[in-house]
Amino acid sequence: MASFAKIENNIVITVESVVNEVLKDLNGVEQENIGIEFLKKLYNEPNAIWKKTSYNTHNGIHNNGGTPFRKNFAGIGYTYDANRDAFIPPKPYNSWKLNETTCNWESPIPKPSRDGLEINQCWDWNEETQNWILQTP
Repeated sequence: MASFAKIENNIVITVESVVNEVLKDLNGVEQENIGIEFLKKLYNEPNAIWKKTSYNTHNGIHNNGGTPFRKNFAGIGYTYDANRDAFIPPKPYNSWKLNETTCNWESPIPKPSRDGLEINQCWDWNEETQNWILQTP
């Protein structure tokens, strides 16, 4: 299955799945534009803007070792940035900055970790104190 994000005013409003066979050209090669035309006809919206998105791409990395596609899998409310050709999630806090490589938001200080791996505990960001707070059970 291939996924496509419908975009209005640079914001993702829905994500739809399309069977891969629909995307193939006469040579059997999948083409994004074929999927886009299929969705425009399906929904009778010839002017709609659709972009293919990869379920396996997060933080600019493809989970299965493939080529990353548009930095992040699109979700409703994400922004499509045409200059970066990337889907960017909503900014969670005002203090967080966009990482230009991953097109994801980062806190002003890293989440607590041990030897580079996140501690197996739940942390919440406190915008007022600009710090991570350990959740208590």
